[in-house]
Amino acid sequence: MPFPEFDPVLIHLGPLPIRWYALAYIAGITLGWWYAARLVKTPRLWAGGKPPITGPQLDDLVFWLVLGVILGGRLGYALFYQPQLFGQIFTGSSIGERLELLQMWTGGMSFHGGFLGVVVAAIIFAWKKGINPLSLGDVIAPVAPIGLLFGRLANFINGELWGRETTVPWAIRFCNDKILETYGYCPAGDVPRHPSQLYEAGLEGLLLLIVMGVAIWAFGALKRPGLVMGLFLVGYGLSRAALENVRQPDAHLSNLPFGLTMGMILSVPMALAGIYLIVRALKRPALQA
Repeated sequence: MPFPEFDPVLIHLGPLPIRWYALAYIAGITLGWWYAARLVKTPRLWAGGKPPITGPQLDDLVFWLVLGVILGGRLGYALFYQPQLFGQIFTGSSIGERLELLQMWTGGMSFHGGFLGVVVAAIIFAWKKGINPLSLGDVIAPVAPIGLLFGRLANFINGELWGRETTVPWAIRFCNDKILETYGYCPAGDVPRHPSQLYEAGLEGLLLLIVMGVAIWAFGALKRPGLVMGLFLVGYGLSRAALENVRQPDAHLSNLPFGLTMGMILSVPMALAGIYLIVRALKRPALQA
């Protein structure tokens, strides 16, 4: 299948380009904020009928989380995939090269880095406000798949993070006139590849959102602190590790031992931590509203 003639820029407002990727972040944050507010405003979902935070506290939390996502995502990308960006701060031959680490608009955000950034932000916020970190994690975890869904769709529109070569009927050649205009060539080549961005949008985004929603609204999962966060960690960790088998690894990280990829190495510990949280939560009785 040919890759649609997507333009990563939706519209130009004068000299300012409005990119689909930026809109994906805005949509994820806005809808995630709305969904988290709905959870907090539904006392029957929580242990003892008492949500762990108030509406105003949630509004403050969103700022911390956005900061954690942006800083963690960019620094994590550099740490896990492009560590030379840190060295360029001191050895770069130009200002642009020295500051490339901060140039997020050039591409390069890591989910695992963003996740760690959110964890750090949430822990600091919980400590400052005297909130149970596990319960705070249960507020954050259900909305994460929304951001993943929009983010992966934006990756597809950008023609980036494509999959491995394949002969399946729905394979896509990630090359069009806009990519040729931007790069002068097609980085993915002219071979059919898995649309792994769409796989991830479906599994890590839509399916995980539905599974967690059923656990929350039908089975009272939020009454067991840490259970919902554990479900997210297991769901994302296993989905990402499995899909790494069809996702094209970064060229400089394609020869890791035992056929592993960086995504697998970072995702398996997430799944293990999630299993621990689930077992821990299920061992404790659920408190009723």
